[in-house]
Amino acid sequence: MCGRFATTLPNDAMAQLFAAQSANNLPSVPNFNVCPTTQVHVVQSGETGRQLVSMRWGFLPHWYQTASAGPLLINARAETIAQKPAFAKACRERRCLIPVSGFYEWTKDEQGARLPWYIQRRDGAQLAFAGIWQSWGRDDPINTCAIVTTHANETISTIHHRMPVILEQHEWPLWLGEAGQGAATLMQPSDEGVLTCHRVDPAVNSNRASGPELIEPFAADDVPRGQLI
Repeated sequence: MCGRFATTLPNDAMAQLFAAQSANNLPSVPNFNVCPTTQVHVVQSGETGRQLVSMRWGFLPHWYQTASAGPLLINARAETIAQKPAFAKACRERRCLIPVSGFYEWTKDEQGARLPWYIQRRDGAQLAFAGIWQSWGRDDPINTCAIVTTHANETISTIHHRMPVILEQHEWPLWLGEAGQGAATLMQPSDEGVLTCHRVDPAVNSNRASGPELIEPFAADDVPRGQLI
């Protein structure tokens, strides 16, 4: 799964990277501790081209009467996304990219303490998560999104058994529906060697923590990885 991430690229650079037109209400960056239910950057494609917009991280199916009427859907499993009533139509018609600089996962030590890890591309480039989105509400609709996840590759499996679907630049048009059909073939773990990870300060365990120090290598980087959560 993916429950927290960092976004550090300036909005104008992000729009340029994805060849998208920027909305005027994008979230502030940098944000080293992006949490569920907050607004996140999303790239979607339509008749006028790609748009970089803001959406609520936490997918809301149309039958939810309130935003808290059911489970918080921040992730959608690739293995079942096409069959789940909440996600099936969005998977066919409303796919998006969610740009991030890196993301967090946790293990536990022998005492049960949560040990955070920061995961990013080895080459330092931006990550593009596969996502889906849904407009929710009648009177004042809001756009909501979820990150598509799959089973972890060998690199990530030592930390967590699942990981976001990470798309390479040449795969963006297919996922966004710009290059025909076949997007289902993209819902696979990233290749080995693409990602790297390191321990970070347990301060990030709090969703109120902020600042660039959250993604810096922790002094205890050489300690055992601990148990998977």
